[in-house]
Amino acid sequence: MMTTFIALNQSNLPHLPESFVRPTYDRSKLKAGIVHIGVGGFHRSHEAYYTDELLANTQSTEWGICGVGLREADRKIGDVLKQQDYLYTLIVKHPDGQIENRVIGSIIDFMLASDDSSAVINKMANEETKIVSLTITEGGYHFNPVTNEFDFDHPDVQHDLANPATPKMVFGYLTAALKKRRDAGLPAFTVQSCDNIQHNGDMTRKMLLAFARKQDSDLATWIEAEVRFPNAMVDRITPVTTPADIATLKDAGVDDAWPVVCEPFHQWVIEDTFSNGRPEWESVGAQFVPDVTPYETMKIRLLNAGHSVLGLLGSIHGHQTIDGCIADPLFATYLRQFMDVEATPVLAPVEGIDLEEYKSTLITRFGNPNVKDNLARICLESSAKLPTFLIPTIAENLKKGGSVKYAALVIAAWCYYSDKGTDKNGVALDIVDAMKAELHEAASNTAKDKLSFLKLDDIFGELAQTDAFTSEYTRQLDALYANPDIAVLMEEIIK
Repeated sequence: MMTTFIALNQSNLPHLPESFVRPTYDRSKLKAGIVHIGVGGFHRSHEAYYTDELLANTQSTEWGICGVGLREADRKIGDVLKQQDYLYTLIVKHPDGQIENRVIGSIIDFMLASDDSSAVINKMANEETKIVSLTITEGGYHFNPVTNEFDFDHPDVQHDLANPATPKMVFGYLTAALKKRRDAGLPAFTVQSCDNIQHNGDMTRKMLLAFARKQDSDLATWIEAEVRFPNAMVDRITPVTTPADIATLKDAGVDDAWPVVCEPFHQWVIEDTFSNGRPEWESVGAQFVPDVTPYETMKIRLLNAGHSVLGLLGSIHGHQTIDGCIADPLFATYLRQFMDVEATPVLAPVEGIDLEEYKSTLITRFGNPNVKDNLARICLESSAKLPTFLIPTIAENLKKGGSVKYAALVIAAWCYYSDKGTDKNGVALDIVDAMKAELHEAASNTAKDKLSFLKLDDIFGELAQTDAFTSEYTRQLDALYANPDIAVLMEEIIK
């Protein structure tokens, strides 16, 4: 084990171990053509990676990234990036144990909105900014998952309507910056969602216009005409960085306070509609298409839903990670049958994709023993995820008379998970969800009302009024509460 480390920063790039891939382009010449809100692990393994690859393979200097954090909780990542000259290591872990360490240089600045909201607005309004991209998670869009309408009751929304110069949420910042662009006679920037939301661009557009109309109807008209919101499908498994990952880099001689771990697979399918130019991401593997719908539906209903299936069932069973679930033949079989029996029959054909091969690839990716994706991370904010990932598959199968038993067990497991907060052995689970209190209250009333959990209409829509689902759900719920050994129920369903 090495006892001296090379601190990761610009001046030390030449001194990194030979095996480390590092930026070959002149970062000092880069302009921040992209402002990205939400500099988490996924952004750094995906959009920032694609952009780094682009900068390394072209002479372009206009597509550097300025990161933005809207919350005080983003201060830590901002401080780390600044200390490291905005460099970080992308640790790519292959199933066979091979590890690639790549230093990413595409991020060139970071701003914390809570320190200076006007500076962030001005940065977005700057003529150099061509794209404002987002990874703000499902909950950041302030939409009601049943009605898909904007939630004007949220305190941050109310604040931003009353205080347009000092916003708190993303739509307040976008509206303020676009107003400055319009007033200065500058072309609009593109707003590019990189979140796992079906029709993420359309959703972003709808939510922004709803907010802007309430605040400034003339501006909303300009936004509607001038701003483009490309839909996109994004994919790369990116687990939370652990202390062990940081220690492994130190063993290699490099001190990086916040590296990112990911799998080798990556995919980005984007609709080619931009307001003011775009990077040539297609030259480094991104795919531009006229309509991203079938690709994103496939990914959301198979990969994202598959994660939630394993996350909720595995948490109750006592598994800790996604690869641990796949290493258990029962869980691997259950997931594949959910995909084959319930998800695939309600998917439209996807041009250029062999769905059977895609599903097999997913199982292999999930089973990568070197990418430890913790189930607690998979399950966080399930109330924002499942209405997109799983509930539509249930609803479409109910319309077509298809199977819902695999998904019904997942919902029953979620009820138990929200009620008890423990696995089958009574070990406490780490539950993080904006609706944690509401989920717990509804789930804890199950003893009095078997459908109490399903009556959270904002999540489940009309499932509580659908006999074909409630009969299956209550049967599995009764069995689970009688014996929380979820493996028994899974084996029964598989037979």
